[in-house]
Amino acid sequence: MKTQEMKGAGGKLHAVARALLCRADALCADRLIAPSQPLDAPAMTRTLISSGSTFEQHMAYSRAVVAGGWVFVSGTTGFDYTAMTISDGIVAQTEQCFKNIEAALQQAGCGLNDVVRVTYVVPDADEFPACWPVLRKYFGDVRPAAMMIAAGLADPRMKIEIEVTALLP
Repeated sequence: MKTQEMKGAGGKLHAVARALLCRADALCADRLIAPSQPLDAPAMTRTLISSGSTFEQHMAYSRAVVAGGWVFVSGTTGFDYTAMTISDGIVAQTEQCFKNIEAALQQAGCGLNDVVRVTYVVPDADEFPACWPVLRKYFGDVRPAAMMIAAGLADPRMKIEIEVTALLP
């Protein structure tokens, strides 16, 4: 294809993309998708949320990031960040994970009821069913999209790590 033909096709593709973005904007009334912004719009505002954990400083991440109407909570373990202690069992760690996540969501202006996606990471998949009552306690009515991954975690004391995405109300 010649350069001139490619430019012509690109122009048509740009027009189609613009039409799709306009259609997406029209569908945004229920906030299931974020509205598009003009190409010359200023950069999206990002708010960084910290739990005060030393992990955040050492590994250069935020407990959560608020951007574009969404809250992205980093993988959160069962550490009690105020005392930097962690319980031995997966059930107690799961409870603490939810307390940590809830605190980050509250700082962002939302709560566990606003969670739309959750990912659980456990080193031992056989231990995961023991967490289910805790998951039902916090997400029984919310029922976010979910995934469980069996993988090693950064510290052998960690039995579970939970990451969530929430939509601001």
